Order: sequence, then structure tokens, then C-alpha cells
Amino acid sequence: MSIYREWGVEPIINASGAVTRLGGAPMPKAVLDAFCAAAQESVPLDELQGAASRVIAEATGAEAGIVTSGAAAGLMLGTAAILTGYNLGRMEKLPHTEDFPHEFVVAREHRNGYDHAVRAAGASFVDVGFQEIVAGAGVRRAEAWEYEAAFGPKTAGVLHVYDMNAAPPLAELVKCAHAYNLPVLVDAAGELPPRTNLKSIIASGADLVVFSGGKAIRGPQATGILCGRRDLIGAAMLQMLDMDDHFELWEPPAALIDKQKLAGIPRHGIGRALKVSKEQIAALLTALKLFTSGAYDRELADMARMLQQIADALKKLPVRCQLLPSDGQLYPLLEITLTAGKSAFEVCRALRRGKPSVQVNHGQLAAGKLVINPLHLNDERTAALIRRLQEELSA
Repeated sequence: MSIYREWGVEPIINASGAVTRLGGAPMPKAVLDAFCAAAQESVPLDELQGAASRVIAEATGAEAGIVTSGAAAGLMLGTAAILTGYNLGRMEKLPHTEDFPHEFVVAREHRNGYDHAVRAAGASFVDVGFQEIVAGAGVRRAEAWEYEAAFGPKTAGVLHVYDMNAAPPLAELVKCAHAYNLPVLVDAAGELPPRTNLKSIIASGADLVVFSGGKAIRGPQATGILCGRRDLIGAAMLQMLDMDDHFELWEPPAALIDKQKLAGIPRHGIGRALKVSKEQIAALLTALKLFTSGAYDRELADMARMLQQIADALKKLPVRCQLLPSDGQLYPLLEITLTAGKSAFEVCRALRRGKPSVQVNHGQLAAGKLVINPLHLNDERTAALIRRLQEELSA
């Protein structure tokens, strides 16, 4: 019996992928084993984060890194670190930042719901550029000179939402910001794979980069990675840890935190609500090792087989199926375009309401397409998914 049924919650068939609202990615057995093993003993969390920093630094090429309670937490902690550095008074004041630089310059086209995490730390945004392409009013995107023109005495840093086709390119933006001694915080939460992004984004010169730990890396859903400059990572960790200790006894990992720069030990910081457990850290580091080794790539052929099985089962129904193959790292996908009968929204709603409930990727419903992501599928779930699709598409 499913553990969720004990509380009256019915499990679903997740054909949408590693989305947060459905619980993220499936954790491999090695990751679950690491989680359970870590629960059996106690360790100082600052020492464990120090060990995590070494693993993350090796995987990303950054000076340092910590495990966070998700990518949004990484954005908030990274922002807090930029706002305060090692200044204990500023740490205590967050999110009230009127007395010191607190503005982040960002392209308008990079604004999104996740930037709430940046604002929650006490930052405010100065938007530059225009969404002329989206508005049909021109062909230009944000340009480096617009960032430079927005820099002023209240500027604390720059926010960049990573896209390999972003304008201006990240390396150009970093060069512009660094000319004014301004750090660049990069939201790369969903930018894995390719694995090369782990190192290439940091290599651009970005000061802090955030990755999700519960998507392609397949660690616990409520984990993320914040990596970058050692001094900023140390400031972020100071604002996340339980600081109920005596300064005379406190011995933080020297590779992360320079105690000599502190006049005392800070109180619990704005990131205290974003604590991460020893079990989450151990599981994330295990998952990161699997991800960087390419261990997950071996599952891609089986994923493609299941998607082809679904497509073959729908041949006689009023749909057109297209299998989007993997590039060797990205998951293959199946696009099901409805050609008659119900709308994609109607089918999606019916799939959710039926038994078992099915949730497909809904990103292209407006185009009349259901998208099947195979990350959570196995042979049993694939058979049930085929039956449900046949039921709703033939009705």
C-alpha cells in the first residue's frame, strides 16, 4: 500500500517531469541510502557544509559552495550575502536595507516569479531594457550600456537569469559589472543538463550561481546549490546556520569562513528559515556525484523505448505523435498533438480527474499539445498511462 494513502492522498502518474508541484525528480537508490545513513549519526552542520563546499567546488570550478534548501533559497541567500558581506550589523537589519546599497539591476525580460526570493532578502530591482520582441515593437534586447547607465550609489549587484542565448551574453555582463566592482548573481536553477553548465557558467566570471538540486541532479526536492566566490559563500552560510554558540568555542571551517574578519558571532540570520538537514546534504552530494559521472545517461534508451510504446498505442486515435530524441543528456520527450475532438485543456483536465490521475507536461496546451516526460515512468506506469490516454482521447 502506498504510504500516501495512509493520509488519504492518492498517488498520481507523473508524466510531467521534475516539477516542484509534483515533488521533483525520483531519487536513485544510492541517494536514498545516503539520506538514511546520514540520519543515523550527528555531525556539526558547518563542518558538513565545509565538506560539501569541497565537493561542489570540484564539480563546478567555483571557489566554494554550499547546499541550500532549494534553488529559490539559494537566490535569497546569495542576495543576502551580496547585501551584507561580513557586516554583522547589516546581517541583523535584513530585510531592511534603506541605509546601505540594496538595488539589483536586472533586464526586464529576466523578471519572473522566482525573483521574489531576491526581493525577500531586502533587495529592490532596477529594470533595464525592454521586451520589444515580445511586444512586437522592435528587435532589440537588453544591452550592456543600459546596465551601466543604471549603476549608482545604491546598486548592490546584478541579477542574471541564465540562458545560453541571453543578451547581453553573461561574460559581457560580468565584465561590465566588475568594472564597477559589482557582483553578478546568476539564476541557473533549471539549466542542467548539459553537465558542462556546472562549470561554464562559473567560468564566465559570475560571482554566485544557483542550481536546483531536485531536478536533473536528482537529489532531494528541497535542495539546491549556491556556488561562487568564497567570501560570498561564507556570508551566505553565516546567515543560514544555527548560530546559537559561543564565539570563543565556535570553529567554522576555515576554507569557508574567515573568523578573523568577524568581531563576533552573528545572530540567527534571514536565512535561518532556509535550513538544510544533514540528510539532505549527504543525499545531494551523492546525487551530484552520480550526475557528474554521467550515470543517469544509461536510462535514456529505456525512456525512449517507453515513449515509443506510448506513440504506437495511440496510432489509431485522432492525434499526431512526435518523439523528440535525447541529445545524450536531455530526456527524450513525446509530443501528442490533438487533431480532432476535445481540446488539449479538456484532455489534460480529464486526465487529472480520472483514475489513476495523470499529470502531463502542460506547457504547450495552448498549441494543442500534450507533452510526455518519461522521468518518472516505468513499465507499470507506462501501461497505465497508455490506458488513460486511450480512454480520454477516444471519448
